[in-house]
Amino acid sequence: MRFNHIALALAVSGAAVATTANAARDTIQIAGSSTVLPFSSIVAEEFGNTFPQFKAPVVGSGGSSAGLKQFCSGVGDNTIDIANASRKIKDTEIAACKKAGVNKVQEIKIGYDGIVFASNSTKAAYKLRPQHVFAALSAELPSNGKLVPNPYTRWNQIDKSLPNEAITLVIPASNHGTREVFQEKMVEAGCEAYDYYKKLDKDAQKKACSTFRKDGKVIEIAGDYTETLARLKTSPNAVGVFGLGFYDQNRDKLRVATVNNVVPSEQTILNGSYPVSRPLYFYVKGEHIKSIKGLKEFTEYFLSKKVSGKGSKLDKAGLISLSDTERAKVLATFKAGK
Repeated sequence: MRFNHIALALAVSGAAVATTANAARDTIQIAGSSTVLPFSSIVAEEFGNTFPQFKAPVVGSGGSSAGLKQFCSGVGDNTIDIANASRKIKDTEIAACKKAGVNKVQEIKIGYDGIVFASNSTKAAYKLRPQHVFAALSAELPSNGKLVPNPYTRWNQIDKSLPNEAITLVIPASNHGTREVFQEKMVEAGCEAYDYYKKLDKDAQKKACSTFRKDGKVIEIAGDYTETLARLKTSPNAVGVFGLGFYDQNRDKLRVATVNNVVPSEQTILNGSYPVSRPLYFYVKGEHIKSIKGLKEFTEYFLSKKVSGKGSKLDKAGLISLSDTERAKVLATFKAGK
């Protein structure tokens, strides 16, 4: 499943809204998740071609958290209309939205994705478990009842079954929804494998399980997956964290790792056997539906079977599609204004 997507505009951080505050702005503004970015860009282009009465939406990146921050900054032509997110919106973000007058936040689930670990295709395959990943990136590890600086420099020191390669992990920075899922389903799960952390109180445990080493073996990427891929080119021994869709586009360059002996695929994500997966969303600002031309139509178009169902362009681009029943339910909820 490969494709060449066109990001109609890669506006990062606060630059997503390129147009000024015009009366009845006629271009939908979107920002957020780099995982959702290629799917959103495809639909934006197709929407512009299918509905000539509307301009193609402008799609920016910046990460889920950054996109939702922009989304929740207020209502009006100088604020974005849609936030792409590779995680569910948080209660604190909903509170920030309400404080700024954004009271009609409509959640649109578009499909599913898996988070994969991939290395240079010329390198040996990795068979990872959460405890391996935690042991590779934690700043400190338990030894004889106390924490000591992480002693591991090579993967096979953690587990003899792992490749004899220097540890370099390229992970998403905290602005990405991918980071939060990675943190929960790999880092925290790996941390819990150590009895030492189970004895700590909740706050101390959280801090200990989320403090990463600063010796250059963990590289945090604030940009999108293309930047992660570029790091793997300059550091051939590195293991990078990607969305399954991006990996599928770059199978010729990457070798994917198993997690708990499960190969990431559409089937293993949908049946729940692959442990690092998540739903993908975008959030629509309900206050803008009547004032921003094409916003309602774009959302409904995105949720059509032709666009995001099985066999669609998005399916071929790597999105794991919703079932027809689930997609119809999401569409009905949107149309009802819920």
